Amino acid sequence: MFGFIGEKDGKYLIAAQTGKVISIRKVPDEVFSEKILGDGVAIIPSEDDVVSPVDGEIIQIAETGHAFCIRSEDGVDILIHIGIDTVNLKGEGFESFVSVGQKVKAGEKIGKANIKLIEEKGYPTHTAVVITNMNDLKDMKPIFGNAKIGETKILSYRKK
Repeated sequence: MFGFIGEKDGKYLIAAQTGKVISIRKVPDEVFSEKILGDGVAIIPSEDDVVSPVDGEIIQIAETGHAFCIRSEDGVDILIHIGIDTVNLKGEGFESFVSVGQKVKAGEKIGKANIKLIEEKGYPTHTAVVITNMNDLKDMKPIFGNAKIGETKILSYRKK
């Protein structure tokens, strides 16, 4: 079930952070683990920087800087949600380097999250990378393992 969809058949999301890519089902928040918002993967980050996983446009940024929504050039909507319940930090430990409507390239730095601070405050650091418009996809496959920010493919997909 898991693995690569061929380059000619599909497209990819690259790692938004450096860390370990795990199943979305392992995220300690039912909104993500039960795929309520969509399907994807999670990254347990080991570094603070956050980049865009695709070429696209920033369509939403949480006021607190803990989440970004990006629409890829081919119309896939991606939510990057850093940490669990980190909205409660009210922006502490988060920086955003982009604005709504801004075009971004895959690998372009969009934000920063102080992973050590998030841990110290008692919040899980899992970053959910979720495709929210799954009805537009024919196929999606996660790619688990260690990931390097802006380089490693973490998910492949095909549109309908």
